[in-house]
Amino acid sequence: MRKISLNGLFCPKSLVFKQILRTMKITLFLLLFVTFQAYSHATYSQSARISIPRSELRVGEILDKIEAQTEYLFVYNKKSVDVRRTVNVDADNQPVSEVLDEIFNGTDIRYVMEGKNIVLTKQNEKASEIITAVQQENISVKGVVTDTKGEPIIGANVVEKGTTNGCITNIDGEFTLNTPTNATLVISFIGYQPVTIALNGQQTLNVQMQEEALSLETVVVTAMGIKKKAASLTYSTQQVGGDELTRAKDPNMINALAGKTAGVSITRNSSGLGGSAKVSIRGIRSANADGNNQPLYVIDGVPMLNNTSEQAFSAMGGNNDTGNRDSGDGISNLNPDDIESMSILKGASAAALYGSRAGNGVILITTKSGKKNDGLGINVNFGVTADTPFMLPELQSSFGQGSVGAYNDQTNLSWGPRIEGQTITTYDGRQVPMAAYDNIGAFFGTGTSFNEGVSFQQDVNGTSMFFSFNRQDDSGVTPEQSLNKTNLTLRATSFLDEAKKWKVDAKVNYVNQNAHNRPIIGINPSNAFSTVYNLPRSLNVLDFENCVDDQGKMVWYDKSNSPQENPYWVTQYRQNDDTRNRILGNASLKYAPTDWFDIELRGGTDYYTTTTTQKLYSGGNTKPEGSYSEGSETFYENNFSFLATVRKDDLISKLGGFVTFGGNIMQQKRTKMNASAGTLLVPDLFDVNNGVDKPSITSSLTQRKMNSLYGSLQLNWDGWLFLDVTARNDWSSTMSKENRSYFYPSVSLSAVISDMVQKNGGSMPDWFSFAKVRASFAEVGNDLDPYQLYNVYTISKDANGNSMASAGSTLFDSSVKSELIKSWEVGADLRFFNNRFGIDAAWYKTNATNQLLNIPMDAFSGYESRKVNAGNIQNQGFELSLNGAIMQTASGFNWDAQAHFSLNRSKILELTEGVTVYDIKTVDVLQIAATEGGKYGDIYGQKFVRHNGQVVVGEDGLPLITTDKELIGNQNPDWMLGLTNNFSYKGFDLSFLIDFRIGGEIYSATTSSLHKNGNAAGTVVNGDRADFVVPNSIMKKGDEYVKNDVAVTPQRYWERIASSGNYGLPEVFTYDATNIRLRNITLGYTFNKNLLKKTPFQKLRLSATCNNVWMIVSHLPGIDPESVAATNTNAVGFENGGAPTNRSYTFNLTVGF
Repeated sequence: MRKISLNGLFCPKSLVFKQILRTMKITLFLLLFVTFQAYSHATYSQSARISIPRSELRVGEILDKIEAQTEYLFVYNKKSVDVRRTVNVDADNQPVSEVLDEIFNGTDIRYVMEGKNIVLTKQNEKASEIITAVQQENISVKGVVTDTKGEPIIGANVVEKGTTNGCITNIDGEFTLNTPTNATLVISFIGYQPVTIALNGQQTLNVQMQEEALSLETVVVTAMGIKKKAASLTYSTQQVGGDELTRAKDPNMINALAGKTAGVSITRNSSGLGGSAKVSIRGIRSANADGNNQPLYVIDGVPMLNNTSEQAFSAMGGNNDTGNRDSGDGISNLNPDDIESMSILKGASAAALYGSRAGNGVILITTKSGKKNDGLGINVNFGVTADTPFMLPELQSSFGQGSVGAYNDQTNLSWGPRIEGQTITTYDGRQVPMAAYDNIGAFFGTGTSFNEGVSFQQDVNGTSMFFSFNRQDDSGVTPEQSLNKTNLTLRATSFLDEAKKWKVDAKVNYVNQNAHNRPIIGINPSNAFSTVYNLPRSLNVLDFENCVDDQGKMVWYDKSNSPQENPYWVTQYRQNDDTRNRILGNASLKYAPTDWFDIELRGGTDYYTTTTTQKLYSGGNTKPEGSYSEGSETFYENNFSFLATVRKDDLISKLGGFVTFGGNIMQQKRTKMNASAGTLLVPDLFDVNNGVDKPSITSSLTQRKMNSLYGSLQLNWDGWLFLDVTARNDWSSTMSKENRSYFYPSVSLSAVISDMVQKNGGSMPDWFSFAKVRASFAEVGNDLDPYQLYNVYTISKDANGNSMASAGSTLFDSSVKSELIKSWEVGADLRFFNNRFGIDAAWYKTNATNQLLNIPMDAFSGYESRKVNAGNIQNQGFELSLNGAIMQTASGFNWDAQAHFSLNRSKILELTEGVTVYDIKTVDVLQIAATEGGKYGDIYGQKFVRHNGQVVVGEDGLPLITTDKELIGNQNPDWMLGLTNNFSYKGFDLSFLIDFRIGGEIYSATTSSLHKNGNAAGTVVNGDRADFVVPNSIMKKGDEYVKNDVAVTPQRYWERIASSGNYGLPEVFTYDATNIRLRNITLGYTFNKNLLKKTPFQKLRLSATCNNVWMIVSHLPGIDPESVAATNTNAVGFENGGAPTNRSYTFNLTVGF
């Protein structure tokens, strides 16, 4: 034990200060320094008292307790004072001097009190000699403390471990400390992971501190924007910083959550550029076919519609010239660089204040606001990205165009002769050698993205301002595909009076997005991806690059007007455009007459308009005359709310309270219009009135209102026991008047065990920093979209122009209620080794009852279906998040890691009377359903007919197929895991994420089509297509089964297997969706501020990022298991001719002034 206190150098314990704005550095540092000096020189009362229960302790332990209970510091020579000597002590509020007299009675040790220093000496020693001896054993250690961006950290604690010898860093992050050569230093600061360094004689240190994932003192944004300390939370929530979201450089920032949060599943659409994403939190909870199970997104307190503009029916197997395109989702409209943080409210208790809008969880997004910055506060960002296909179908290159081994220039099959360079006559009469071509590589190019942004963030005379402008210009990996987006954000926050009781905050965000030629998804004539994948292997796609002949007709090899279209012609002459203008705005006025009460009024809007056009030029082979349609959509949601907050500690003894009460009025309105000219009268004149027939015009109007009152109460006892109670009542216009009001309560409890022990006189082991347990129960809901319940009528005209009104297809039932979701959760939050290692674990169970199901009705009733409340979907799971500061060295090398594990099990406990299978989506012979007693998302389809496990074949030797659908698998993963590692050394930083998705199945229509057409690599075995006997097969002869010995050709086999209906046999083409990938890796360098002192720059950073780096494990041949057909449906276990996922390379430069 080494106790040192040199006059003017030591610092008091636990001296921590929040990091301040740069322009206040000098003033605050001088204030800290003066206060510190005054404190260290102040005379400490000689009457300081301590209490030590009756016990037998070593002298050193008693000295420790005196230092812990007082502000005294002992100075002594180890050789003179025997600190291991055992004495009996019993002190009850006894003066320190009396305790010292007692423990040193009968020894030659005396003590001298000088201010707060107590010097222990032998009878023949002088105190000055002891101090001189101690000084001679010390060394002077100098260092600088910075964050990962090279910014100096002001006011960081630098303390010799096990003592109170320490100091704080100055305005440049520098410190000087006298300490023994073999001492260990602990550097700490609020919001950062502590750094522990063994000196081993080192006298110069460069210390880089990492931000904590979630410091116990961190203020977390919770429901309704209420801010609470992380340690006081009684439910499960997870916060992701804006830097984490932008590090991946994904155009749709919500994709950056993949692998970084436990219990959150991200499903991407296979549509490529501008595609949407589906987020599900702790499983799918609603069987409603119209529901998308997406969470509620709240931007700075204002809900934002995150609808996905795609036609799921067409995407999953339809054949619609004007549809089946993914137009993106709402969250992709935001500029990722504007995001300060994102909070995921996973449990129902966390989201309960949002009531019937919180059934699928809530994601709170907090955007940046103004703050004081060095220099001008201007940041300029420039990024360039190159995209290339990540995974491509595996094709054979041994056999060419034709069928049954013979060449045929008109077929779209690759069951022709072996490719051996023989001369063939092409579709246009040319004589060429037969060869295999890399059509996929030739058609797909390199996509590019250019991102430029500038932001201004500053505080001027108490008014904080934030401005940002961002422009993004993207081109896809296919020809003629582009997307551009412009974001403009303005935000200002200011106090209206000198007393700072009135505060106003206003923000507006404008988004303009233009997309050209969003790709068609699904296997249909106009899907360029599917056509290129299935192009006969001996046809060269580049022969069709000049896609129009002299007569203006599409150039294509198939003269029989096959529904296929030239992929180059599709990109140039089957065009679609959409434009979206969106405004997200909010304003709030807050009045805080006291430090314990405030009230806030808030208003916000989400308003957008979208216009679309679809142009089909003449000369094609599906509609030679061409066609045209256009549409528009206008939507707004307005919210007006108030929130009053009362907070007071020590109300009664150690009881504190936090109370909120508020209300909200929500209004939604949506108008749509679509007009189609149909077949054009005059070719290539795109006007709705230029049709062979009258234009077809449809329009719709929907409105929705919801009024809400809500409140919360948090009680805390002595800062370690917390009780949260919330309540919300919603009145929804989408439900009947008889069942319009819904009440949603929640209650949760947490106890900080570590604080409880310490505040009751105990102590935790040194390695155990923090322990908290929590439990909660809550109810939330899901109501309907507008007009799903009521009898509605459609107004139209007949062929003679007479007005008609037709009734809707759903029977009205006033007894139908909102879905009710009950949730239970228990969890624990543990921290070890001075918060360097943390564990957050949670078990949860949700039961989604009163499911809103569409039940088919008899056609003679006049209705197609009726809504009923029935069913109970249970999700039960476990989540585990680990974080650790693995390595921190004196040279500045840091390594920290996080792991996020989640496991969810869904079960359909019940449906409704007479219904055991509820259809989620049926595509031909494939069905994704909710089955009573089974799991949500079970996949059903046809299988091979089997007997005693062997495949039964017919007399032709080909397998027999069942007529009934059987269980094939389930679309949901068994468990997920994300592993993130972050390394930093001085200005360099490296991070990477490995993402695990284990289990679950996905049906691949693309793979089925490739096998049917003979293009798949699996249709060739060892370079040949020899006849074979179906393995493990038997044939029925009379009443007996005998071993099958009838050989079949590969073409006959795969045409049987891959032509079960319009798609292939589900048993064969449903694959294990397990995939493990190195999702992204980022390398960056941030210039040290000291290097920039003589430049106009305040910040300079270079970085390079690669996404979809390496598919480590996958069982789906050549196709990314994440490429689902549609995201606006609950059926995500289906892949259907989509765009390949991309590997992206991004280079980024950020400059601050």
